[in-house]
Amino acid sequence: MDYSSFITSVLSEASQIATDNFGKIQGTTKSGDNNQVLTETDLAVGKYIVNTIKEKYPSHNIIDEEAGVIDNHSEYTWIIDPIDGTSNFANASPLYATILGLLYQDHPVAGGMVLPYFKELYTAEKGKGAFLNKKAIHVSNEQNMLKMLISYNVDGFQSDPERTEIESQILKDIILQCRNVRSSGSMLDCMFLARGTYGGAHHRNTNIWDVVGTQIIVEEAGGIFTNFDGSTLDYTDHLKRAKENYPFCSATPSLYNQLQKIIHKYL
Repeated sequence: MDYSSFITSVLSEASQIATDNFGKIQGTTKSGDNNQVLTETDLAVGKYIVNTIKEKYPSHNIIDEEAGVIDNHSEYTWIIDPIDGTSNFANASPLYATILGLLYQDHPVAGGMVLPYFKELYTAEKGKGAFLNKKAIHVSNEQNMLKMLISYNVDGFQSDPERTEIESQILKDIILQCRNVRSSGSMLDCMFLARGTYGGAHHRNTNIWDVVGTQIIVEEAGGIFTNFDGSTLDYTDHLKRAKENYPFCSATPSLYNQLQKIIHKYL
């Protein structure tokens, strides 16, 4: 079944909702995690996407970051991140996105991400390639990491400073072996990987709504997208594991093993 036209339509409308509210809304920090921020726009975008999926695919399951899990006992599950990079959005930074992914059983089969400020809409379906504004995209073929930008996003955990120390060591080694490191605080960095701008993208504090839609786009663009340690991302029992952490490492085939070698020095 063709899902790209549906994803494009939904994300286009979600982009308009976010754009209309950009710079006008402040966020509140979620209880227990200073890295998690919520705005009224998260709720508005999530509500729109959930209702649209219910109308089009009433039998499908849904996982929305804010609304939670809707279990219809289907083999299909839509995964929604209404505003990815909410901290950025709440502070009027344009580095934010809306992500929509689809699992069939436990495998990503379709996805999309819209970057409202940049007017960029990325889509992909299994076996059909990845697209930016309906034009095909592909990861870079560059083999020399010293010529590439690498994304590595780090969240701070005041209660676990050792975690940040390890992250800093990994980051140091990557910085010394690439042209430079970038960090947007959003999954949009993975779209820069998919279109050939970056050589890799990493984040260890991410959830299922961050990665499902992102993974299919990166892979269909020719990239590699795995768990942070290089293992296959496991989406089994995803309805029961919606709040678990899904750390990831993504990169071009040419650079992936080099980045994994650095990571495994500290795991």
